[in-house]
Amino acid sequence: MLTPAERHRYRRHLQLSEIGEAGQLKLRAARVLVVGAGGLGCPVLQYLAAAGVGTLGIADADQVELSNLQRQILYGPADLGQPKAATAAREVQRLNPLVHCQLHAVRVSLNNVRELVADYDLVVDATDNFPTRYLLNDTCVLLGKPLVSGAIYKFEGQVSVFNYRGGPSYRCLFPEPPGAAEAPNCDATGVLGVLPGLIGTVQASEALKVLLDLGEVLSGRLWVLDALTMQTRALRFARHPARSLITPDTANPADYHDPGCAAPPADGITAAELRARLQSPTPPFLLDVREPHEFEAQHLPGARLLPLGQLAAGVAAVPREQPVVVYCRSGARSRRAIQQLQADFGFRNLQNLEGGLLAWAES
Repeated sequence: MLTPAERHRYRRHLQLSEIGEAGQLKLRAARVLVVGAGGLGCPVLQYLAAAGVGTLGIADADQVELSNLQRQILYGPADLGQPKAATAAREVQRLNPLVHCQLHAVRVSLNNVRELVADYDLVVDATDNFPTRYLLNDTCVLLGKPLVSGAIYKFEGQVSVFNYRGGPSYRCLFPEPPGAAEAPNCDATGVLGVLPGLIGTVQASEALKVLLDLGEVLSGRLWVLDALTMQTRALRFARHPARSLITPDTANPADYHDPGCAAPPADGITAAELRARLQSPTPPFLLDVREPHEFEAQHLPGARLLPLGQLAAGVAAVPREQPVVVYCRSGARSRRAIQQLQADFGFRNLQNLEGGLLAWAES
């Protein structure tokens, strides 16, 4: 049963015979994963929280930047440099303390996507890149989860619902990712600030329709908005039997790689440079990614041990607000660790100790 406070808060829902108390209880029990807490994710999170969706998962590895504030309305100047997932969760809880937020401050990848998606009833794709869209679609196909997808470009946006009750998947509409020359550059393409709000609100509406079994869901239809003319159109598309069965186990792994927006290569730092940096007033954080027995035998003073195989479990111990120098014996494992931290968790403050401890001993 709803509490008296819930009945008062959600009264306008309860007055709708199509929702009522039974529908509001469905929303309270629902678990929705929102991937991306940027322009699209902000209105999605706000409206799903206000509607009373009981558990909202927020997956985003980025931090708030000044250029985000033109369209990402959950954030303000005081949030610059803060993790988006945690900041968005704080604002969601302010909007509706009855909603439970689960934070996933990670970049969705093949390494974590199944575990993330499996824990939710519905996924909302509020991302801005093709590899993640295909990865979420294929994982939702594998796990039988509906996917509410939105995308924006300059003045145009689109929304559809994939994998809904045996309906078409994203690949039925777009069989393969665009090539590097065809895909818009992540940073070079502008967008009208209000457009993500319009498209994200429609995504939230479709998510509520799926959860409540209301109306005609945008399954097999791509809804398109041109904000310059305010004209809309809905393009119908059919389920393609072969394409709709593609999962991460059967897809081309290259579909999940984004050459245009990949994490930048790690900077290197020499042993001599590190020695000087360690004597400065603001020394870097030292991360040792070797095994415990190696660390016990020898390590740099003040270093934190986090073995390469345990990065995902211990990533919370790695700071994002100060420079981090990652090292191992020769520099190879540390470079792999940096690649994983960049690709899966969005780190941009890492340097590799070139030559590792072997170079350190000779410097």
